[in-house]
Amino acid sequence: MSSEHNCRVAALRARFAVHGVAGFIVPRADEHLGEYVPENAERLAWLTGFTGSAGLAIVLETRAAVFSDGRYTLQLAQQTDERLFERRHITLEKPEDWLRAAAPGARIGYDPRLVSAEGLKRFTGVELVALPNLVDEIWVSRPAAPASAVVAHELAFAGEAAAAKRARLGAELKAAGQDAALLTDPTSLCWLLNIRGADVEFCPVVLAFVVLHADGGADLIIDPARVSVAARDHLGPDVRLVPPADLPALLAGLHGQSVRFDPASQPVWFETALRAAGALIAPGPDITALPRACKNAVEQAGARAAHERDGVAMVRFLAWFSAHGVGQTERSVAAKLLEFRAQGARFRGESFAAISGAGENGAIIHYRVTDESNRAIKPDEAYLIDSGGQYLDATTDITRTLWTGPGAPPEVLKAHFTRVLAGHIALAAIIFPPGVAGAHLDVLARASLWAAGLDYDHGTGHGVGSYLSVHEGPAGISRAARPVALQPGMILSNEPGYYLPGAYGIRLENLLLVREASLPGAAQPFLGFETLTQVPFARELIAPGLLTPEARAWLNAYHAGVLGRLGPHLDEPTRGWLRAACAPI
Repeated sequence: MSSEHNCRVAALRARFAVHGVAGFIVPRADEHLGEYVPENAERLAWLTGFTGSAGLAIVLETRAAVFSDGRYTLQLAQQTDERLFERRHITLEKPEDWLRAAAPGARIGYDPRLVSAEGLKRFTGVELVALPNLVDEIWVSRPAAPASAVVAHELAFAGEAAAAKRARLGAELKAAGQDAALLTDPTSLCWLLNIRGADVEFCPVVLAFVVLHADGGADLIIDPARVSVAARDHLGPDVRLVPPADLPALLAGLHGQSVRFDPASQPVWFETALRAAGALIAPGPDITALPRACKNAVEQAGARAAHERDGVAMVRFLAWFSAHGVGQTERSVAAKLLEFRAQGARFRGESFAAISGAGENGAIIHYRVTDESNRAIKPDEAYLIDSGGQYLDATTDITRTLWTGPGAPPEVLKAHFTRVLAGHIALAAIIFPPGVAGAHLDVLARASLWAAGLDYDHGTGHGVGSYLSVHEGPAGISRAARPVALQPGMILSNEPGYYLPGAYGIRLENLLLVREASLPGAAQPFLGFETLTQVPFARELIAPGLLTPEARAWLNAYHAGVLGRLGPHLDEPTRGWLRAACAPI
């Protein structure tokens, strides 16, 4: 692949002279700036070989670099050719700083549809030039754009009619003195209109745009051929279909109107077009982000039910793995888990590609098994499985670290595992006042690791959608998270970890629901977490002496709840396995 990527980089550089630039920025993004992109937008992977879900390349005439975060440090080294690309940790060295030092004052091209207005402003010290995408000009046999059908998401799962959502948010626009809001995130418009699709893998969305008006009406920019009569009836008469070719004219029609635009998450192309049309830009966050994150009562009930079904699948898998895991491969084990999930009601597919890492592969934080890396699972090693399901009533995400046996695990592994578990429990059990954000709680998950001089290079928690993206804003649990206060109805992951390169990876993940806490005698309201995930932790990896009495009590109560909820849905052999797995510690 090195020679192939060498040819592609050379072809890209040949386009520089044609467009009068000295370099080009290639983000891992499409026109929606979301995490999941269709195959025809995987420009970064096509050019560099790096397939991680977050990254950016800068190609200059004689130098090039690829940037990604701590989740992909090892993957970046494995998938890219160091003779072509410098590998950079995006947290430790910002792309804009690298570019400023490497090519001060140079003319650098970029595609304005693939970078946010806020992101573009960070590139100072060079002359940025908006261009057609140069990668597209050289990408032979580029896949076609997706065109899945629009599907109605039933009220029984959504919990609120789309017309009510549009009226509620339209009134919010009106109160703010704004005439319209632009939506470019497919999860936002799918939530708003109660629709779903299959344009990208793992996330049930249609790639489209929406302009929401203050009167509650909306323009859905999509090929009308993708909208069946039934879907058209579902959308209703106040949602107008606009072919993509008519998007510039639609934006031009907003002349003189105040339009909410999010410079942090929306392409700068839209800002330029709106300004050219004479619209008034009203900077502000995606108007759907917060209400989408705060699940209503129906969505919360759906999450509990789906996690119970997902827990049954996981326990059946864990019982099977305990007897048959050794000798299987990373791929075959992940396929077996998918088989168990597929037998559950309302299952529609995985919520992401399962991270199935044995031994040293588990230390690659977002490991993706390949033909070359897929290996047999061996006796007496750690195995990490991070996976999730898309159900009509919820999205799930869970990680467990297991011990294959038959021998006892090393004491150092047990110590690392238990410190990760202690952080997981500390976060799950915390009670906090309103106004607290995820960044304020991140330390709880790390304190036990820090006490031993250990840490992990990723966030502790991300938001999760309701039969939407497994990674959802605006709240998160991380030192780098924006200070968005946690609110009732939000669902977030709790996933501390520890990774020893060349040996093993540990990550323990449950999903948490923010809800009001019952705190007798409290002088003010408090919030806490309800743990949605119902799956036991690996007992053989726990060193009880490293857990406080309070943590052991939490763990025993959690395991008792798992047994009580899932036991009735299992056959007797699997129930017996679960009974042993959930025995008090």
